[in-house]
Amino acid sequence: MSLATRRFSATAAAFAGSFANAISASVRKPLRRATAAFATVGAALLLAPALASAAPDTPDAAQPPGAAQIERGRYLAKVANCAACHTSAGGAPFAGGLALKTGVGTVYSTNITPDADTGIGAYTFEEFDRALRQGVARHGKRLYPAMPYPSYARLAEPDVQALYAYLRTEVKPVRQQAAEPEMRWPFGMRWLLRVWNWLFLEDGPVHSEASQSAEWNRGAYLVQAVAHCGACHTPRGVLMAEKGLDERSRHFLAGASVEGWASTNLRGDPRTGLGSWTREDIAEYLHTGRNGHATSFGPMSEVIASSTQFMSQPDLAAVATYLKSVPGARSDETPYSYESGTADMLAQGRFDATGARQYAEFCMPCHGADGKGFARVFPPLAGNPTVVDPDPSSLANLLLDGAVTARVGTAATDYHMPGYGWTMDNQELANVLTFIRTGWGNRASPVEEGTVAARRAEIGRQRNAGPR
Repeated sequence: MSLATRRFSATAAAFAGSFANAISASVRKPLRRATAAFATVGAALLLAPALASAAPDTPDAAQPPGAAQIERGRYLAKVANCAACHTSAGGAPFAGGLALKTGVGTVYSTNITPDADTGIGAYTFEEFDRALRQGVARHGKRLYPAMPYPSYARLAEPDVQALYAYLRTEVKPVRQQAAEPEMRWPFGMRWLLRVWNWLFLEDGPVHSEASQSAEWNRGAYLVQAVAHCGACHTPRGVLMAEKGLDERSRHFLAGASVEGWASTNLRGDPRTGLGSWTREDIAEYLHTGRNGHATSFGPMSEVIASSTQFMSQPDLAAVATYLKSVPGARSDETPYSYESGTADMLAQGRFDATGARQYAEFCMPCHGADGKGFARVFPPLAGNPTVVDPDPSSLANLLLDGAVTARVGTAATDYHMPGYGWTMDNQELANVLTFIRTGWGNRASPVEEGTVAARRAEIGRQRNAGPR
């Protein structure tokens, strides 16, 4: 029985309806910056609108941190992708100010530089630890769970100490006050978060399996706590809490929708998950943004570029080992099997199938008549888990607005795919997507014109809103 079930009371149930809408403001900005993702898609270390304090209290006098501890903190901050959400466009690193728009208002990432007045310079370690692992800022202000403290609650204390040491000693202090959140009533009532934490925040370390190897347990810790992959890749319940926190739940890492992107399934499902990937495939993708099965795009490219490419080889191997152990969530899935009918039709110059002519004109030069692409540059469309994902939103975003692969140190350059929203209407784009999702044995569901229209409208709103 889950913690939420054990604790749920009649009092909590009474206000659950309004509380669900309030908490919707807490869904993290993804995978555009971060996180989750894997990620995504794509994460923040202290993403909340009120971490900074103007109080001039002096932090605890303690032994100065050593070089090894500081370097460990630097590494953990990379893996946790802190800078991605705490750095606004054109702003100073870690100084905050990134606008995070939600359905019920806007929150702004905070300044986590060591400035004493507007950052964390006056935070004691205990105050920093409480904010990071319990979601309670200095002087008791509750943090919105857009900052993934439910994942960070499982961090080991030495790692929290290392993060504190790095942020306090190696980050340049910047005086920049975080803007107040702009929330519609009653969503700015932070006392609701006290009840949410009571229901869903689980204290204690990551679940350890004595029967598993040290590498597996290290991978579990990285995935569940430091990299907080579940914050983007795990579906959420009615109160916007993750439905599962580790591999014991069939919902954990089963894929979710985050800010209009389909955050992919990281479980062992053979078609829509990582079932056909080896451990080496997973490690290569996280390190380079590409492998024989896929190439990164959208928010995941940002996560790889700013975070996972810097993971050590042992940690990449540990994450891959853990992910490969997580069983599939969809029991009716069968392994992908390539079918040559689509390739034969295109090779013969037959474009009578709906969407085939547009595919030949805009897609085939890079992805080929056989849908197999060009290894580690233009990803295969045949059997690609993102292509057959039940949620086609990411593919619609990709065709409408284009994408770029991760900029990593292992590649000579990043590759740009152009968007075609300017030259194809919504129905034409839906036809191409359907052609791709049903060709070469993919056998995914067709894409409706309304799905593309909704994504086009949202992309337009985001562009008109300007940089965040």
